Amino acid sequence: MSEFFISSFTPLPEVRELLFYGTILASSEIAISTDPLFLSMATPYLSVVIPAYKEGERIGRNLLEVDRYLKSKSYSYEIIVVEDGSPDNTAEVARNYALQIPHLRVIDNAENHGKGSVVRQGLLEALGTYIVFLDADGSTPITHIDTFLPQIESGFDLVIGSRKIEGSFIQVHQPKFREVMGEGGNWLIRIVLGLWRYSDTQCGFKMLSGEAAKAVASRMVVNRFGFDFELIILAVKLGFRVKQMPVRWMNEEGSTVSLTGPNGFIQVLIDLFKTKWRLLTGAYRIKDYTKKEVPVQSRQS
Repeated sequence: MSEFFISSFTPLPEVRELLFYGTILASSEIAISTDPLFLSMATPYLSVVIPAYKEGERIGRNLLEVDRYLKSKSYSYEIIVVEDGSPDNTAEVARNYALQIPHLRVIDNAENHGKGSVVRQGLLEALGTYIVFLDADGSTPITHIDTFLPQIESGFDLVIGSRKIEGSFIQVHQPKFREVMGEGGNWLIRIVLGLWRYSDTQCGFKMLSGEAAKAVASRMVVNRFGFDFELIILAVKLGFRVKQMPVRWMNEEGSTVSLTGPNGFIQVLIDLFKTKWRLLTGAYRIKDYTKKEVPVQSRQS
């Protein structure tokens, strides 16, 4: 496969559709394939967004697992790793695996801004007709796409994974104190935002249509772990159809969730009430958006 390099590359919207198969090699370089096969696949059917922070030890094997699964499908795809200013070698490892995975892009952020920030960045960068994001630790297997994608294709705009509804299974539980905090937080989220139907807003596996992803992500402002409930309430308020699906989930060690600090439970509560305030004051510009009637697209062969 032939390649050329562009230094100091800026991913302008008008050229990103031609360059989705490029791989960022450093903060100022991107490798672009000139293979005609890739040039004919400028709009992938599915984009997989993987936010990553301090995942240097396990992101490689998870990327191979994701790519192996997607290779078995008939549709085109891209994988986007959005690295969140990790102090370890997460970005370097991901870039090295891009040599084996031609559909992989790595976005390397110099500073840490939070999971919400990089998920938002990934949703806005993704070119797919449909977009899924999942945790880099593999806590929810990529194979859930088998059940999520048909729901999106049938007309739902957002499909969220849930560890609380019938059919879900938690293979390895979190420490008890985190489960208690999470349960209390879920109830508060439902009360404050009126998301009574959604018993688990925080599961890290969600799939969106391209239109929903852009409309929601362009309004999101929460940078830390509270972004999940912000995403859901925005989708609901914008008129998108939302579906919950059960997942098989396994707690992975290495979580940065705590009681205090930027990724802490207290910060999530602060972001919850800020989200409610923005809804009340019209800061999210909900009324500026009119949902488009987009025909359901079939999978590409």
